[in-house]
Amino acid sequence: MDLSTVYMSMKLRNPLIVGSCGLTGEPEKVKACADAGAGAVVLKSIFEEQIESELGKMTSSGNWYPEAADYINSYGMQNAVSNYLRLLETSRNLVDIPVIPSIHCFGKGDWIEFARNLESAGASALELNTFILPSDPRRTGRENEEIILDIVSDIKSQIGIPVAVKIGSYFSSVSSFVRELDECGVDGIVLFNRFVRMNFDIENLKVINGSLLSSPDETEKVLRWVSLLSPVTQGDIASTTGIHDGSAVVKHLLAGANAVQLSSVLYKSGLGVMSEMLGFVADWMRKHNYNSIEDFQGKLSQKRSNNPAEFERVQFMKTSVKA
Repeated sequence: MDLSTVYMSMKLRNPLIVGSCGLTGEPEKVKACADAGAGAVVLKSIFEEQIESELGKMTSSGNWYPEAADYINSYGMQNAVSNYLRLLETSRNLVDIPVIPSIHCFGKGDWIEFARNLESAGASALELNTFILPSDPRRTGRENEEIILDIVSDIKSQIGIPVAVKIGSYFSSVSSFVRELDECGVDGIVLFNRFVRMNFDIENLKVINGSLLSSPDETEKVLRWVSLLSPVTQGDIASTTGIHDGSAVVKHLLAGANAVQLSSVLYKSGLGVMSEMLGFVADWMRKHNYNSIEDFQGKLSQKRSNNPAEFERVQFMKTSVKA
């Protein structure tokens, strides 16, 4: 079976990408991911605040999230930029799969110039992990969208390598916004950014972290949107969140994804689970007489459905009738 796929003009040996997480934060860990069968890796994100702090640009103007300031103070900023470039360069020398750095960002700034350094250091592509929670009542949804569009436009004007944008689902029209990203020249969309969950400790009256790892059922929301957006966007799609087995991989490829990003399942089951997932995909392809991923990719997207409405209102109506 030919498990190769093309994502942002990069030919991957298979559609499994290890997403940005602690498992890709050191060169040796990146190599372990490659040895375990990953088709590509996204390096653990460097934060916009880290870059600007080292550049001496960070101010106390009130534009920074308090949580970010706490993180920076505890993390330490010495050599964050040079260390990240070293992570990229060393990883590139250790593996023969695409290595994609990630910048966790929420606004425009001088940090954007850092993208050129990543390109010079051998980045295969760049992933922008955009983080704008629409919680500020003084800022409209359109203003949030324009921040991301401005970031993407600036980045695309400075580098020649492919750029993917990892977005959340908090948009009044996800489809329209993805089309605007296309107009900015984005090469890939990662669906969806799983924001850190919150919870309450009711005994000590404290805000605490919610579930850090995804669960398999979370992928159903992503699956719907991949099937809806894959015919709409000109760029490629990487699915992420809740992909925990080979069956989920097949489903997202059928919906039209070019690749999937894994994280939580690797923490839960170890890197060896990638071999199991690829084995499932190959067996499924053999059973259904497919020789390559291209043969069935997007076969269950909305555009190729005999009943496009079932991706939207019909499913709701069926559920309502059963209730």
